Amino acid sequence: MLQRWTLLLQESFRMALGALRTEKLRAFLSLSGIIIGIFTIIGVLAAVDSLRRDVRRNIDSLGSQLLYVSKWPWSGMDSGYPWWKYLSRPVPTWQEARELRLRLTTARHVLFWAEASGRAESGEQTLDNVRLQGITSGFAQVWQVRLASGRFLSEAEFQSGQPVAVIGDGVARKLFGGLNPLNRTLQFRGRSLTVVGVLAPEGRSITGGFSDESLFVPYNFFRTVINTRHPDLFAQILVQPKEEVPLAAAREELQGAMRALRRLRPGAEEDFSINQTDMLMRQTASIFAVLNLVAAIIGGFSIFIGGFGVANILFVSVKERTRQIGIQKALGATPGFILSQFLLESVALSLAGCVLGLLLVALGVKVASGFLGFPMTLSVANMSLGVLISSLTGLVAGIWPARTAARLQPAEAMRSR
Repeated sequence: MLQRWTLLLQESFRMALGALRTEKLRAFLSLSGIIIGIFTIIGVLAAVDSLRRDVRRNIDSLGSQLLYVSKWPWSGMDSGYPWWKYLSRPVPTWQEARELRLRLTTARHVLFWAEASGRAESGEQTLDNVRLQGITSGFAQVWQVRLASGRFLSEAEFQSGQPVAVIGDGVARKLFGGLNPLNRTLQFRGRSLTVVGVLAPEGRSITGGFSDESLFVPYNFFRTVINTRHPDLFAQILVQPKEEVPLAAAREELQGAMRALRRLRPGAEEDFSINQTDMLMRQTASIFAVLNLVAAIIGGFSIFIGGFGVANILFVSVKERTRQIGIQKALGATPGFILSQFLLESVALSLAGCVLGLLLVALGVKVASGFLGFPMTLSVANMSLGVLISSLTGLVAGIWPARTAARLQPAEAMRSR
């Protein structure tokens, strides 16, 4: 029995390849729906999976056990809350961070972080849109800081506001080239900074890593360069709870402390947002779900059309091989054997379309990775899904022509020409 089914499988794949060889254009056009469908579904899934990994990496770098006090909510503006109220909210301040450090009993670290952009220069080299990050003590304890060389900012430098900086890999390469940047100086908005450390490269990211193009400086230096009272200043207070304190409890205490600092009456609207990384994950998960749904709809329609193309090839094959089917039945082939033969042939044709579609996806992933400078991959799971979808499509598309072949009467079939 096993040998019989092995021969049947070999014969079915041989017939499918024969159909592709003898009628190349017709077969390609008939399978184009499956090719496009697999390319659409698996291509979008590959892009979404790569984007999801990148988003996860960047969100993880924010710290899953951190609370961020910000002017704006990460989860998007509340439809019932006017946008101008968000705009008129005060920016979190360094003074508030200092007060929170004294008041919070659940916090392990409380630090302040502000950002501004500008031009950095070193000798004849200039770099625009460099991000100046003003940070306070404790940053290295709550953030994933990876140094390629040198050291991070010291406690004494934080307190005194020394003009020193830890620079990103991109800044080091573009301003200093092949030179060792340590202990060299650069200028930002006319102020000189001495480089004491270089961060490890973060790499290209479609969702925007930032440290490669940044200068990390003590906040006490930052506020001598930047107008920290500007309403558009990007600033946040970071709170890391103690290990034994649940995040929800730390958030509740932080919320009460911020309301007290802002002197908000009971029941009054809050003029700040407390953000967590899980907000970003929920928001991005809904976006990915929509992208997957769009891919499924577009790709499913193409697969549906492709199924008709496979069925058309099978009907032509049944008509061309009617006499052969009659001979097989006369020699004892059962209707089930004939049915299986054409179903396997249908699956083989669909798999051929799948292979072409996956090749297009692999090519597209390689081109997109090179063009965007962002690593995209085609996973084994997605390729397996493509094979499964194609196999099911071939199976369903082949049922009708296979049943037509199985029901042929031997005598009538052998008389056909």
